[in-house]
Amino acid sequence: MSDPAYYNEPADQPVVQQFVGSVPRISIHVFCETDQTFAVIQRAAEDRRLARAHTSLHMGGLEGATQFFADSPTPNLLIVESSKDRDSMLADLGRLAAVCDSGTKVIVIGHLNDVILYRELLREGVSEYVVAPLSQLQIIECIAGLYNRPDAAPVGRTFAFVGAKGGSGSSTIAHNVGWTISQLLEENVIVTDLDFHFGTAGLDFNQDPPQGIVEAMNSPDRVDELLLERLLTRCTDRLSLFASPATVDREVHVDGEALENLLDLTRQSVPTVVLDVPHLWSPWVRQTLIHADDVIITAVPDLANLRNAKNIIDLLRAARPNDVPPRLVLNQVGVPKRPELLPQDFASALDLEPTLIVPYDPHLFGTAANNGQMIAEIDESSKTAEAFRHLAKLITGREQVEVQQKSLLAPLLKKLARKKGQ
Repeated sequence: MSDPAYYNEPADQPVVQQFVGSVPRISIHVFCETDQTFAVIQRAAEDRRLARAHTSLHMGGLEGATQFFADSPTPNLLIVESSKDRDSMLADLGRLAAVCDSGTKVIVIGHLNDVILYRELLREGVSEYVVAPLSQLQIIECIAGLYNRPDAAPVGRTFAFVGAKGGSGSSTIAHNVGWTISQLLEENVIVTDLDFHFGTAGLDFNQDPPQGIVEAMNSPDRVDELLLERLLTRCTDRLSLFASPATVDREVHVDGEALENLLDLTRQSVPTVVLDVPHLWSPWVRQTLIHADDVIITAVPDLANLRNAKNIIDLLRAARPNDVPPRLVLNQVGVPKRPELLPQDFASALDLEPTLIVPYDPHLFGTAANNGQMIAEIDESSKTAEAFRHLAKLITGREQVEVQQKSLLAPLLKKLARKKGQ
């Protein structure tokens, strides 16, 4: 099938999401005055970016916090709500300051949109002042902003690619998009192969590294920037590979916390980390998908892929309410004589339009796989290579994407419908 790969970005979901960094392992105590603020912060505390923080919520506002900490040490971060006027609020904060430890940061949630009050609070040492009512994302951004300083070293983003079913082609798409980001956007990229026994990253990049991610997993306490650099395999000037051994004679025990720490260290090394997540379900896979900055699900248009994709998408929507939905790539569309679901039916069942529809092209993909090359290295002008460039720009926020009309899919859908009728 020689039809081009089409891409689409629905008008009803955000194209580019502002990046909000994760909050480190800190203790947060919140003292609210209103049920609305309590409920918003309670939901925000469940967000993946606050997963490491230990958050305790109380009612009582500023006065309650002052009484609570009169005989107790204060946490890393204290969030207090006050609906009082300027003078009363400042007086209450003076009494709170008398019981606050010097290292405690304070965020005040007020009900007065008052610039003079804001300046006086900052002068008194308050870290931030925000006006109620708040959204979940506002409070997450406010907390993260205190611990992700502009002068701090930048932290890279993680893009998790996972297949709805084995054989969907998720690894191939992950490797090609990672390579495209490094070549086209000239960003440093680490492709991390998390399929420890059957990973194909080494084959796809024509590499045979003697060691890689398993060595790091087996010695999590020893991993630092120097060891990380030694375990990475450099494929190009801007792309490195964190390879898996791809053998079945070694048992790999995956500790979720150790893997998370390893990925955090990786994110501090480069701006882009591509995670090639295997098609299996375990606590560490679930955690990796939930904590990734963006999730790309690759599916083949059949019933099993539809069921699995729906299960994953529903879980991620519930666990990541403040993130953009997962992106869907429909792969291997239009295999001759194979009954398959139409893309529009697939999208309707998931309530999620595919970002890419990649037609079945065994010659192009087979040649690239057998040569250990990327699609663009085989045929840079192909529509598939163009689609991978689009996805690379889209997920990294490097392109102001014009909203594509659904009619963009019409030529492919029309041909597929015609084939169904034959």
